[in-house]
Amino acid sequence: QVQLVEAGGGLVQAGGSLRISCAASGRTFSSYTMAWFRQAPGKEREFVAAITWTGTNPGYADSVKGRFAISRDNAKNTVYLQMNSLKPEDTAVYYCAADPKGSAWYAIRNKYDYWGQGTLVTVSS
Repeated sequence: QVQLVEAGGGLVQAGGSLRISCAASGRTFSSYTMAWFRQAPGKEREFVAAITWTGTNPGYADSVKGRFAISRDNAKNTVYLQMNSLKPEDTAVYYCAADPKGSAWYAIRNKYDYWGQGTLVTVSS
């Protein structure tokens, strides 16, 4: 069983930056593909970014490409999402997800077996 705990959400002004994190349990974290999804009020949960166990060639949604960066620290069992140039439309609950198979990254929710409880990011205009 994998447990994921997100942290670092909060209120930030448009144009600002925020880094959120996701701490994972499990001795084999380094082999997981990790991803961030987000869900705005009244909308479907959508893909934001993902990173395989190697940390190379991460994937991003077009809406965040060039502004957000996903990274991981396998020694700390933690994945991060650095969010820059934030916009009000980035306001959402951000969820961390894990795929223990870890061979590739996917932008599809059902590829991920484990989910965190979410952390709220609010961007004011």
